[in-house]
Amino acid sequence: MDTHVLDALASGGFEEVVALHDARSGLRAFLAVHDTSAGPALGGIRRWSYRDEEEALRDVLRLARAMTHKCVLAGLPAGGAKLVVLERTEVDWAAAYRHVGRVVARMGGRFYTGPDVGTGARELGWVAERTEYVTRPDESGPGELPESTAAGVFHGMAAALEHLDGEVDWARRRVVVQGLGAVGSRLARSLVEAGATVLASDVNAATAQRVAGELELELVDPSRELDVECDVFAPCALGGILHSISVPRLRCRVVAGGANNVLAREAHGDDLHRRGVLYAPDFVINSGALIRGAHFHLEGRRLSVDEIGARIRGVLSELLEAAAAAGRPPARFAFVEAERRLEARRAAARDDA
Repeated sequence: MDTHVLDALASGGFEEVVALHDARSGLRAFLAVHDTSAGPALGGIRRWSYRDEEEALRDVLRLARAMTHKCVLAGLPAGGAKLVVLERTEVDWAAAYRHVGRVVARMGGRFYTGPDVGTGARELGWVAERTEYVTRPDESGPGELPESTAAGVFHGMAAALEHLDGEVDWARRRVVVQGLGAVGSRLARSLVEAGATVLASDVNAATAQRVAGELELELVDPSRELDVECDVFAPCALGGILHSISVPRLRCRVVAGGANNVLAREAHGDDLHRRGVLYAPDFVINSGALIRGAHFHLEGRRLSVDEIGARIRGVLSELLEAAAAAGRPPARFAFVEAERRLEARRAAARDDA
């Protein structure tokens, strides 16, 4: 980011970026609001061990912009934001998350927040003590967020296979699920129930053994998961795993998973395309929880998990067909299309002002 932070914010179309520091709790964080042209900004709280503050700032900008793309392509009257918290020792986390709640409350509904890596039910409960603009982890919240994401990925995979072969036919499909957390384990269950052959990996050996035992999965060593021949590789852990070293190792026909920002750089989506691997853009296929949360917060209703899955399947099918017709890699096409729709939204908002 060097010294040109404001230039980066302007070129990326960001509305606001705030550095948070709370001496009492030890909290250090960044909040980025990318777009509120059509409605409030939505984005979770990611708590992570960043190398330094510059890396955290880069991440919050990348994630907030991706949230806007998710909202635009899903047709939601909302934009993107994100809050990243630096993992540090000697932090009073209960006080830190309550401070985050106060910050969110002061924004008066311009920003709704929720779960992300490192922020679960306990942490959201602390935030909810100070603001109503948060996804509550109890029965008063939207609920079924991992289920919604997993359903979107499952149906998105179906759309990708249909795009390639004209049919899904799960019984002859071989899928590698990387990461057996809340989303990955639910995705694996849906695939098994549909009749697919499922292999899986997780860096947590205990988690891997538990889920594999429940679902009768074949486990793959995490160091070899990219090398397994399969129809679909489903990354459901952290992002940035597809890069110049890992892409050549892939032996799949489709990449479709629940992780955010799977591509280390946009150019790696081009690399996949040249290798004949169909990439389902992550900010389309993994938007299930966002869709459920947005409808709950903005309309007061809970969409069914099946409805969310079908919706994502339709959006992705149209996107893949349009990208193919244009002769462009799906990841790059989706980014350009999201930016085009975003600019149209912003122009409409300016006209109404």
